[in-house]
Amino acid sequence: MQTKAVLSILEITSILQAARSEAERNQWAVAIAVVDDGGHPLALLRLDGCAPIGSHIATEKARTSAIGRRESKQYEDMINSGRTAFLSAPLVGTLEGGVPIVVNGQVVGAVGVSGVKADQDAQIAKAGADSVTGAA
Repeated sequence: MQTKAVLSILEITSILQAARSEAERNQWAVAIAVVDDGGHPLALLRLDGCAPIGSHIATEKARTSAIGRRESKQYEDMINSGRTAFLSAPLVGTLEGGVPIVVNGQVVGAVGVSGVKADQDAQIAKAGADSVTGAA
């Protein structure tokens, strides 16, 4: 039987804090979602000034990243490169801004961010994910 790490409230809090700090440092009003490895919501934070739809988009970006085991941007890039068959994949958040959380080579969850430019969303999501994976 295999074992793997799972996100606890301690890691989830750390992810939200790191992502929020990155967003606030840049004065970006965003929504930040954290999901488990199956794409199930664990936490959601919508900063003041972020449009309500940001919460939905952030969650879907995180879900796409978790169940796809890759950054959501990779799906966006495939579609934009002409692989339009991915439009029929059962993924909603195929936009940049979803980042997997990888621990010991296994995806244990993902962070999704929405509210600013795509690369800025990804920057915030990576800050959150890096807070528990040790990357920087």
